[in-house]
Amino acid sequence: MNGKGGQLPQQELSHGQVIRRLLGLAWRYRGGCIRAVVLQVVLLGIGVISLGLTGVGIDYIRLQVDAGAPSPHWPLGLTPPAGWGPLGVVLALSGAVVGLALVRAVLTYHYSLGVARLVQQGIVVDLRARVYDKLQRLSFRFFDDNACGTLINRVTGDVQSVRLFVDGVVIQTTILVVSVVVYGAYMVRIHVPLTLACLAGLPLIWLASTVFSRLVRPAYLRSRELADDLVLGLSESIQGMHVIKGFTREAEQRASFAAANRAVREQKRRIFWLVTCYAPGVELLSQCNLMVLLGYGGWLVIHGRLPLGTGLVVFLGLLQRFSAQINTVTAITDNVQQSLAAARRVFEILDTPPEVQSPARAIRRPTLEGHIRFEHVSFEYDLGEPVLRDICFEARPGQCIGILGTTGAGKSTLLSLIPRFYDVTGGQLLVDGVDVRRLSLEDLRRQVGLVFQESFLFSNTVAANIAFGHPAATRAQVEQAARQACAHDFVSRLPRGYDTVLGEGGADLSGGQRQRLAIARAILLSPAILLLDDPTAAVDAETEGEILDAIDSARQGRTTFLVTHRISVLRRADLIVVLHRGRVVQTGTHDQLMRVKGHYRHTARLQAGEGTAMPEPAAGGAP
Repeated sequence: MNGKGGQLPQQELSHGQVIRRLLGLAWRYRGGCIRAVVLQVVLLGIGVISLGLTGVGIDYIRLQVDAGAPSPHWPLGLTPPAGWGPLGVVLALSGAVVGLALVRAVLTYHYSLGVARLVQQGIVVDLRARVYDKLQRLSFRFFDDNACGTLINRVTGDVQSVRLFVDGVVIQTTILVVSVVVYGAYMVRIHVPLTLACLAGLPLIWLASTVFSRLVRPAYLRSRELADDLVLGLSESIQGMHVIKGFTREAEQRASFAAANRAVREQKRRIFWLVTCYAPGVELLSQCNLMVLLGYGGWLVIHGRLPLGTGLVVFLGLLQRFSAQINTVTAITDNVQQSLAAARRVFEILDTPPEVQSPARAIRRPTLEGHIRFEHVSFEYDLGEPVLRDICFEARPGQCIGILGTTGAGKSTLLSLIPRFYDVTGGQLLVDGVDVRRLSLEDLRRQVGLVFQESFLFSNTVAANIAFGHPAATRAQVEQAARQACAHDFVSRLPRGYDTVLGEGGADLSGGQRQRLAIARAILLSPAILLLDDPTAAVDAETEGEILDAIDSARQGRTTFLVTHRISVLRRADLIVVLHRGRVVQTGTHDQLMRVKGHYRHTARLQAGEGTAMPEPAAGGAP
């Protein structure tokens, strides 16, 4: 490729760049993230208070059983009223713990609901819309170079995985840090040496996380690539089902899909194996802390250096919650790698510059006359491999230009340069005396009507398909366009007329009917320029006649370019341009070209049954 924007950016984003971009994404939704973190901090505080009250209760009960036991440390110096009996104190403590649990349940519900709204209704929807918007603005070259299945997977699966960075990394990491600080500070307040002893394994957990990250990152990238292949194979097999069944290739297609499916499964297994090795290891290291606590902490309690309830029991609860938070490092690390792999693929689309766009100071031409001139135009899809070479000819307003050439001669490419689906790589293409690259892209394309060899129709009503380029058109305008395209009669016979909903791609219509609707769609815009790319290529003689009648009606008063290999159609053109290997080898009317040796006369004689084995030498132009 020539690197002008057709492919994804060649320079891959670094690990740090992706993380910074993801942090920027999280910052855009900082309000929701902060609310989630605040709720979690409140929940954390409630949990610590509840744990402390439980410890006080245990110490109080122990004091009632053993008068020689140390008195409990009441929180904030608040002691129960002197008139309360032991049962009343215990019931009050129990009620407080239950009340805190109810508050915690309500806040947890609101936290889960808030995160779901933030992620699913905020980040995922907005990011998916941004990616789709960018796809709408990218040039044809981009879609030439990137498979449909890959792009679908990026818009759906990858965007969904990117949101893991916000709720599964940013929010969870913040909660992890706050929790570790709070739990650690509380444990230090209870007993410093016991805290240091129980947390001695943290460096090993950090080392395990680092190794896991380095191993799993390429595995996730490979998993995304294999998922692309799977989606692409599925998409192609569905679109090509008629071909598959026509050539009885169902068994081979099943085998191919099964192989792609197995590849995805095996890659997932590798990732799962890495996760299942890492997660138990981290959990084992964190559970070793309990062994230290029971040994060292039990010794401290026995020797009266640590209270049982507010000391050992509370420390145990804190350590378990601390270990649970440390265990989330597994999920966070896994989420980081998933989101990084997905984000890199999403950002590649967002960073791809549109190859074709309006210039900063575009010339506005809401209406065009349709005077088109090719001045030494050249074009190449791949650097050093020209498709069109030194194209020179002129189309005056209202003329019909017929284009003839063998497969691969550059006919469709030539048409695609007029609405700037691609930009010329040499020479100039002028419309009404202005280089198309200086015109407003929107103004230019609104003055160009298009009918392709295989016209695409949307799964919508007939009226909506005709009015696709002009949604504000009235029903009368739609019907008038259909009449001009010789489509009104067959549309009227449909079950619901213009309100009939078409199947996918217009599959419930014949080829000729689809083409006539496409012509109606093109002329509804009243374009100054009409491009017809071999519209009669795959139809029978009767249908061809109907389409040609529609074309004759549509091209009145418009500059029309008509690509076709049928001489009977080219007779209608005011000027015929013959292309061969990307060059113009002949120009003239039908009568002029039939009087000289060349590709045109040779093709005409072949279609008339008078052809010879070898083509006639190409002439430089009409006499």
